[in-house]
Amino acid sequence: MTSLVIQTAFLGDVVLTTPLLEALARRHGPVDVVTTPAAATLVETHPAVRRVIPYDKRGKDRGLGRLVALARTLRAERYAVAYLPHRSLRTATLAWLARIPKRVGFRDGWPMLYTEVRQRARTDHEIDRLLALAGPAGPTRTGGAMTPATPRLETTREDRRAANEFLGEHGIGEPFAALAPGSIWGSKRWPYYAELAERLAARVAIVVVGGPEDVGLADEVLKAVEGGGGRWRAVNACGRLTLRQSAEVIRRAAVLVTNDSAPLHFAQAVGTPTVAIFGSTVPAFGFGPRGPRDRVVQRDGLSCRPCSAHGPPSCPLGHHLCMKSLSVEDVLLAIEETGAPHRRD
Repeated sequence: MTSLVIQTAFLGDVVLTTPLLEALARRHGPVDVVTTPAAATLVETHPAVRRVIPYDKRGKDRGLGRLVALARTLRAERYAVAYLPHRSLRTATLAWLARIPKRVGFRDGWPMLYTEVRQRARTDHEIDRLLALAGPAGPTRTGGAMTPATPRLETTREDRRAANEFLGEHGIGEPFAALAPGSIWGSKRWPYYAELAERLAARVAIVVVGGPEDVGLADEVLKAVEGGGGRWRAVNACGRLTLRQSAEVIRRAAVLVTNDSAPLHFAQAVGTPTVAIFGSTVPAFGFGPRGPRDRVVQRDGLSCRPCSAHGPPSCPLGHHLCMKSLSVEDVLLAIEETGAPHRRD
C-alpha cells in the first residue's frame, strides 16, 4: 500500500523533505503527501510523489472540524504507514485520527501518538535527520567518497517556458546573479543587498527573487542598480512568478545570494551555487548549504549569536551586529569563491 508523508511546515522544510520522499519511494513506491497549498506546487511534480493532498491549516481548513474531516479522507485510503517529519501536535493527531496503523515520528515530537519512534540527531544536517525516519540505509558514494543527500525540485516544460519568457522580456541573459533579500524573520535579513547589487551590476545582470511580501525590498535593490544610467540590467521577480518558476530562474542563475530562508533550499534543490548569509541563526542548526561550491558568510565570536531557533522579528539587543558587521566585500569574496559570476559549465 502507498505510504503517506505529512509535512505542513515552512516551504524550506518541505523542500528539505524531498530526499526522504525519494528514499521511501525507492523502497515502497511513490508516496502521497499532505502539505500546505503553497508547498503542494513544489512536490506535486516530484517523481517520488503519487498524489498531493493540500491542507490549508491556517486558512479554509483551520479548526478541529476540518482536521477530523481530513482524517476521515485519509482513513478511507487505508494507508499502511505514515511518516511524520513535522513534529507538531496537529500532524501527530491527524495521523492518529486517520487510524493509520504504523505512524513513524521523532522522539522530540509527540511519541505517545506514534507507533514507532526515531531519535532525531542534534548535530546532523536537517536532510539527514529527516532521512532517519525511513530507517537505516547505506551511504551514497561517488568515486569512493560519500555524497551528501540533496533536495530536488522538478520544474515542468511550462515552468521553463514562463521563466525563459520572463527573463527575455526584461533583457536578462546569462550569466546573471539572483539575490533573495527577504525572510519572514526580520533578524535574518542582511541589510546591504542594494549595495551588493550596485557592485555586481557592472559585471552581471541581477534578478531579485522572492514572494509578494518581498517586493519592497527588491525595489530598493533595483533603485541602486538604476544608478548605472540604464547601462545595467536588473529585474524584480518577487511575486511575479510561481514558486516553481522562481526555482527555474534560480536554476539558471550563476549564483544565488540569500539569507537563511526558503530560496537557499530552492537553490540547493536545483544545483545552483549558493552564498548563504547567516545572522541570528547558524548553519549548525542543520539548514545551511552543503554543495562543494557553496559558501556561508557569518560573524563568528558574537556571544549573543544565535539568539533563537528561527531568528526573532528584530534583534533583541537592538544592534543587529550579526548582520550589520558583514560587509559587501565579505559577500563579494564569497561569490568569487563559488566560481561565479562566470558562466556555469
